[in-house]
Amino acid sequence: MANVKTEDEIILFEREMKEFWTKLKSVYGTEQISQTLALRDSCKESIKVLSEKWSKKLKEGDLMIDKIQEYSNEILQQSQRISENQEHLTEIKSNVNQEEEQKKGLTDSIQELKEELMKKKEIISSKNKATKERVERLCKSKVLFEERLGLEIRRIHNEQLQFVFRHIDHKDPDKPYAFTLSINEQGDYEVTSCTPPLDCIAEFQLKVRETNNFSAFVANIRKAFTALSYK
Repeated sequence: MANVKTEDEIILFEREMKEFWTKLKSVYGTEQISQTLALRDSCKESIKVLSEKWSKKLKEGDLMIDKIQEYSNEILQQSQRISENQEHLTEIKSNVNQEEEQKKGLTDSIQELKEELMKKKEIISSKNKATKERVERLCKSKVLFEERLGLEIRRIHNEQLQFVFRHIDHKDPDKPYAFTLSINEQGDYEVTSCTPPLDCIAEFQLKVRETNNFSAFVANIRKAFTALSYK
């Protein structure tokens, strides 16, 4: 586009020079005209050289503009790639942060489960200790019950105690009347068997849980067995 403009300017300049030359011929003589022609030719040559020089410069400028445009496109592409890489890096960082949060949440959950498990173990250990202590107290009462109530206490499977009464039935003093007692998970007394069965056993069981008066509980069961033997 710059070349076309320069060529138009040259043509216009040559036209103006011709018009100037025509006017000059009518005013000056041959010698002056010859000098003027020489000057014109010299000027035309200078203009031609200058035109070629500027034409070359313009072509170099166009090449430079094309090169700059090419570099600009490359820079734009690199910028896009950098932007894409930054977005990808941001996504990776976000995923890493999410994984860290999940890991922390999992770690906290594991810690909570460990603490809960420790508490349950402590509760179970405390209950087991209490159960063993109550069984031991019952065993220590064995002699007293045997002497006063004609009672035999046996430790059987699963930490249960069996209470066997004799001298109840006057017709058959050796006939056994028995019930089996355990301590459940809540730490309460629980009658697991009774021979012969007593309708009031559930009532006695509830009362000993409320009062914790075990001696009265055993005495009441013996009285119930005695009453049953007279039926």
